[in-house]
Amino acid sequence: MNHILNIKTNKRIEAVEITNKVNELISKSNFFSGICVIYSPHTTTGILINEIYDSSVVEDIQTFLSKLVPHKDDYKHIEGNSDAHIKSSIIGPSKTITIENEKVVLGTWQGIFFMEFDGPRLRNIYVRFIKG
Repeated sequence: MNHILNIKTNKRIEAVEITNKVNELISKSNFFSGICVIYSPHTTTGILINEIYDSSVVEDIQTFLSKLVPHKDDYKHIEGNSDAHIKSSIIGPSKTITIENEKVVLGTWQGIFFMEFDGPRLRNIYVRFIKG
């Protein structure tokens, strides 16, 4: 069964930390162990796992992606958001994470982020638990 997280972004490029929301879904589902697939069905977003305790790390990732793939360039896509599509392709739309003891298994400093590259928008993220 899919669970849906509703995310409201406030900026064009934004990282929204969702680790606690995913763990809450696991707890409410009484899911003890297996894997968790987190998927964003939007072509201008991504799912990232990286450092959670120092927000400057994710800010640096956003800055680097914006330098690597600038908003305005000689893109052919007429909607004007080609950079968002490319950034999404680099980060990727999903992550698969192990679940043990009713929580996602992450490193000490890791967290899960929803990455918005064409906001602000209302977005849905799908979360599925698979017993293993």
